[in-house]
Amino acid sequence: MQDMDKQEAQTAQQDAPVDQAAAEAVTAEPTVADKLVAAEARAAEMQDAFLRARAEGENIRRRAQEDIAKAHKFAIEGFAESLLAVKDSLEMALKIENASLDSLKEGVDMTLKQLSSAFEKNKLLEVSPQSGEKLDPMKHQAVSAVPAEQDANTVVAVLQKGYMISDRLLRPALVTVAQGK
Repeated sequence: MQDMDKQEAQTAQQDAPVDQAAAEAVTAEPTVADKLVAAEARAAEMQDAFLRARAEGENIRRRAQEDIAKAHKFAIEGFAESLLAVKDSLEMALKIENASLDSLKEGVDMTLKQLSSAFEKNKLLEVSPQSGEKLDPMKHQAVSAVPAEQDANTVVAVLQKGYMISDRLLRPALVTVAQGK
């Protein structure tokens, strides 16, 4: 009988770890409360990430608006910088007391070259149609029609040059055109 009692005790001891492991497995499964806590923590993480992303988006939008404002404010900076040499030349010409007509003409010619260079560098292009060229209402403005020995609606004379900035018309060329025969 003692042998049987020993065997039953050993079997009970062997079964106990299995029952203990099953009990631990049951307690290892998350409870509803544990799942709720985990879900709340994840929701808090997601909300924090959302708020950070939204703040970053706002910062990017604000920086972009500041960059656009600076671009508008200083867009003319390069053009103004290239005109400074022209102004300096005109001021120096006025300081000369006993200038000859030839030296004044030469100074004005050099100043005009500086101004033309500034225009070219900043993509400010002349619109100066040639005589006989077809009238382009997108670039020319006819101020009068005169009798001429050329086709109707062609340029006879340019009264004032026009200007374009890149592909945009700044001022149309003022022209006279030929009347129809």
